Amino acid sequence: MNTDLKLEKIDFNKLYIEQKEKTTFKMKSVEDWNKKAVYMNERIHKSIYNEEFLDAINYQDCESVLDVGCGVGNLSLKIASKVKTVYSMDYSPSMLEHLKQNAAELSLTNINPIEQSWYDSWDNIPNTDIVIASRSMEVKDMKNALEKLNSKANKRVYLTYKVGGSFLDDDILNAIKKDIVKKPDYIYLLNILYSMGINASVNFLKSEGRSSMYTDVDNFIKSVTWSLGELSQKEENSLREYYSNVDEEEKQRNKYVYWALISWEK
Repeated sequence: MNTDLKLEKIDFNKLYIEQKEKTTFKMKSVEDWNKKAVYMNERIHKSIYNEEFLDAINYQDCESVLDVGCGVGNLSLKIASKVKTVYSMDYSPSMLEHLKQNAAELSLTNINPIEQSWYDSWDNIPNTDIVIASRSMEVKDMKNALEKLNSKANKRVYLTYKVGGSFLDDDILNAIKKDIVKKPDYIYLLNILYSMGINASVNFLKSEGRSSMYTDVDNFIKSVTWSLGELSQKEENSLREYYSNVDEEEKQRNKYVYWALISWEK
C-alpha cells in the first residue's frame, strides 16, 4: 500500500488546467456570445433548468445577489422579485442589452448590469449576500474563478457545471463517428474547493437535451456545430440522417442533460 498518495498532495487545479487545454470543446469568444444573444433570448427563459436552479437557492436573510455570466437574464429577472438588489455580470454587450430590455419590459428597476469577464479585476464588483454562476464556469483556471466567487459572497455561493465532460450525447457523437477529448468533469471543482478548505454540497439539475428540445433539423445542426465547431459535409449529412431516424425511445433516453449544482455557505 502506497501511504505517500494523499489527497492533499494532488493538485486538482493543475489537472483541471491540463485537461481544459486538451478538450475538444473550446471556449467561446465575446463575439461568439454576441451573435448567440438573440437566439438565446428566444428560448432560454422557459426551461426546467431555470426552475430547478431557482428552487435550490436559500434567500433567508439575503438582500442582494451577484449573477456571474448572467446572459440575457433568465435567472436575474426572476431573482429580482426575491431580493432588493441584483448585479448581473456578463462580458457580452449584446447579452446585457437583451437583459436591459427584458428588465424594462417587466418594469424591474433593481437589476444592475456589469460588463465584466472572469479575467478582469473584480475590485469594482460589490460583495453580495449570494453569488451565483449558472452554466458559466468554462474558465482556464478554475481555482482562480472559485476564489473570485467566494470572495464576493457574504453568505452563499451557487454554481452549476456540466456533468459528464461532454456537451453532446454519445448517440449524437456516434452518429457522426466523432471521437472527442472530454472536458474536466464537475468532480474537479469539488476537489479544488476541498483544497481551498471549502466543504461544498452537490446536487443535480436537469435541462432539456438536444434530441427533445429541437423540432427543426437545421437548428439541431446549428446547436451541435456550436459545441463542436465547423462540421464536414459528411458529418452534417450524418446528423440529418440521425435526426430524421431518432425514435421515441432514444428521445426519452436523451430527454435531459444534467448539471451539478455545487453550493456552500460562508
